[in-house]
Amino acid sequence: MITRKIAPALSVGCSVIVRPSIMTPFTALALAQLAHEAGFPKGVVNVVVGADSSAMGKELCENPKVAKISFTGSTRVGKILMQQCSEGLKKLSLELGGNAPFIVFKDANLQEAVQGAIAGKFRFSGQTCVCINRFLVQEEVHDEFVKLFVEEVKNLKIGNGLDEGVNFGPLIDEKAIAKMVEFVADAKENGGSIKLGGSKIDAYFFEPTIIANATNKMRFAKEEIFGPIAPIFKFKTEEEAIEMANDTEFGLASYFYTNDLNRSIRVSEALEYGMVGLNAGLISTEVAPFGGIKQSGQGREGSVYGLDDFVVLKYICTGNVK
Repeated sequence: MITRKIAPALSVGCSVIVRPSIMTPFTALALAQLAHEAGFPKGVVNVVVGADSSAMGKELCENPKVAKISFTGSTRVGKILMQQCSEGLKKLSLELGGNAPFIVFKDANLQEAVQGAIAGKFRFSGQTCVCINRFLVQEEVHDEFVKLFVEEVKNLKIGNGLDEGVNFGPLIDEKAIAKMVEFVADAKENGGSIKLGGSKIDAYFFEPTIIANATNKMRFAKEEIFGPIAPIFKFKTEEEAIEMANDTEFGLASYFYTNDLNRSIRVSEALEYGMVGLNAGLISTEVAPFGGIKQSGQGREGSVYGLDDFVVLKYICTGNVK
């Protein structure tokens, strides 16, 4: 994520200050070392690490020497940063929370949809902002999709990511595990059916979990899961699916599977999201604009459009020059 921000900034002539999460500082420090070894002048790529994120963020937002803020994180913190940048009318890009729907229509290729579901839900154990949060499956294929999905998820190998064959790792900390436990308990209390998993393995690992009979009464209908829980909702019509998918304050990533060309056009246009994956569970790429709408943020990263957030337009009207 850091390279998504500093690459366009550097390419248009900006120096940068990187403030990584205190929970994951080493990749940022490694990038700084690589920049040094590559011959970057001192002061061009700067990394500051510290535990007091509130004070550090406030300084970056309010210091007049900083011309632009690019932030990836929660919507709650993004709003705070926007308020702190308002006094100086500072240019601001925000890549915030998500509640990504994954729609499976009755005409979809279910085998392909299941593979896309696994890629879009369980990569990084569900810990990306574009990971699927809600599975919306048309009632005609609901049971078959759940059956195929459970069978495939059972094949995930849990363990140390440095071990061969492992494709499912830990969550970031114990708080994340506790949150998964709460989500499962809430789903059970509101009528959810645990089809797979549902329990923590130890302090850092949680089982890949599939929950059927999901409803809007459950917390994950509105909250971002950010973990390996896949709740499955049932719908009847295309109109209902679109209404369910858009029924959220977020608008980052969305996905749907269909083999109907007309439906693919209608649904792509109707989904209120900055990114749409049509018959694809992996949509992130450096050559495409990455970002959302509504309370998922503003601005774009990646592609040629990612340069726009690090420049300003300047109009020069030239008269009779001699």
